[in-house]
Amino acid sequence: MPQTSLSTFDSAGFESFVASRPQPDWLLALRREAWQHAETMQWPERRHEEWIRTDIRTFQIQKYPAPVETDATSAVDVLAKMESIHQLRDGVDLAGSIETFDSHLVNESIDESLVAKGVVFGSLERIAAEHPDLVREYLYTAFDPDYDKFAALHAAFWSGGQFLYVPRGVVIDRPLHIGSVMSDGGSDTSHTLIVLDEGAEATVLHECNSVTTDAKGVHLGAIEVIQKPGSHLRYVNLQEWGHKSFNFGHQRATIGRDSTLQWTIAAMGSMLTKVNQTVELTGAGANSQVNGVMFTEGRQHLAYHTQQHHRAVNCHSDFLYKAAQQDQSRTVWRGMIKVDEEAQKTDGYQRNDNLVLSASARADSIPGLEIEADDVRCTHGSTTAKVDEEQIFYARCRGFTRKEATRMIVSGFFQQIFDRITIDSVREALGAAIARQVREYE
Repeated sequence: MPQTSLSTFDSAGFESFVASRPQPDWLLALRREAWQHAETMQWPERRHEEWIRTDIRTFQIQKYPAPVETDATSAVDVLAKMESIHQLRDGVDLAGSIETFDSHLVNESIDESLVAKGVVFGSLERIAAEHPDLVREYLYTAFDPDYDKFAALHAAFWSGGQFLYVPRGVVIDRPLHIGSVMSDGGSDTSHTLIVLDEGAEATVLHECNSVTTDAKGVHLGAIEVIQKPGSHLRYVNLQEWGHKSFNFGHQRATIGRDSTLQWTIAAMGSMLTKVNQTVELTGAGANSQVNGVMFTEGRQHLAYHTQQHHRAVNCHSDFLYKAAQQDQSRTVWRGMIKVDEEAQKTDGYQRNDNLVLSASARADSIPGLEIEADDVRCTHGSTTAKVDEEQIFYARCRGFTRKEATRMIVSGFFQQIFDRITIDSVREALGAAIARQVREYE
C-alpha cells in the first residue's frame, strides 16, 4: 500500500499540497482562488433545505489526510489489490484504463489505435501539463467550484483525476475503465472530466472502492461531462466506498444538440453520502437517461439531489432512481425538473421507487417541478412499499428460503434499471453486488 505524506485540509496542508506537484501556472492560480474561497465559506447549515435531511455534525475533515505524494515503489501491490476489487471490468475487452489509489495515479493505458485518432485518456494532472490548452478550455465549464465549501475544497485539493477527450467523429467501440480505490483512513479528491466532440461516441465504466468494506475515509469528488452536438455517451458509475467513509460529490453534465447521455449510478457504499447531480440539456434535441440504484444497510445514509435542467427546445430527460433500505439505514432523493422559458416542447420525466426492508429503515422522496415554458410535458412520481409477504410465502412454498425469496424480490425490484444496461457483464455485476448485501427480511 502506498505511503502518503500526511497533510491536512488547512492552510499549511494546502501549501504542502501545491508544492508537492508540478503544474501549470493557470492551474495553480485556480487552486489558490478556490482555497481562498473555501477558507471564507461556512459548512452547510442544517436548516438549509438542501441539508435539512442530512446531518454532517459528526464529520470532521481534520481527521483525514489531504493527498500530497505517494511512494511509487508499492504501486504493483496496490494494482494487484485493485484487480481483486473491481467488478465492472471482469470479462470486458477494454480500450483503456486508469487506476488510482488515494487520488494518486498507479497505472494508465490506452489502445494505440485510439491515440492515432487523437483520443486523449489518462491522468488529468498529467494531461493538464502536457495539453494545457485542451484541459483549460473545458475544466470547470460544467462544475462550479463556488457551489459550496465541499466544492471549493475539491477545486483546491483535487489530485490525479481522469481526463477523456474524444475528437470529432471518433467512435470508441470498446469501454474505457476508471478505477478509484481509497485506503482505510485515506482520502480521494479525484476530478473526472469527460469531453466528447461533435459526433463522438464512448462508453466509460467508473468504479469507486475502498480497500475493505468497513474502511474509513473521505471522498471530495467531482464529475463533469461535456457533450458537443451529435455525441453519444454511456457512463456507468459504481460507488462502493467503505461503510465508515464520507462521500461528498458534485456531478454535472452539459448535453449539446442531438446528443444522448445514458448515465447509470449504483450507490451501495459509504457511511454518509451527499451527491448533487445535474444534467443540463443545452442544445435542441438533446436526450438524457439517468438510472440510479441505491442499496443501504446498517446505519448508512445516502442522499442524492438530482436536477434535469432543460435549456433548449425539444429535449427529453428521463430520471429513474430505485432504492432499497434495510436495517436502520436511510436514503434521501430530491429531484427537480427545471424548464427555462425558451425550452418549449420539453419532455421530462422523473421517478423514485423505494423498497423498505426493515421497520427501522427510512426513505425520503421529494420530487419537484419548476417550469417557465408553456408547451411542455413534465411528469414525476414516487412510491414506497415493503416486501409483499404473499410473494415471500409463494416462493417459500416452492422450496426457496426466506433469504433467497427476498433476494429474488429485490432483484426484481431493480430489474427495470438492469434492463436499461446494454453491457451484459455490467448488468450482471450490479445485480451480484446488490444480491450480496441482501439479508433475511424480517
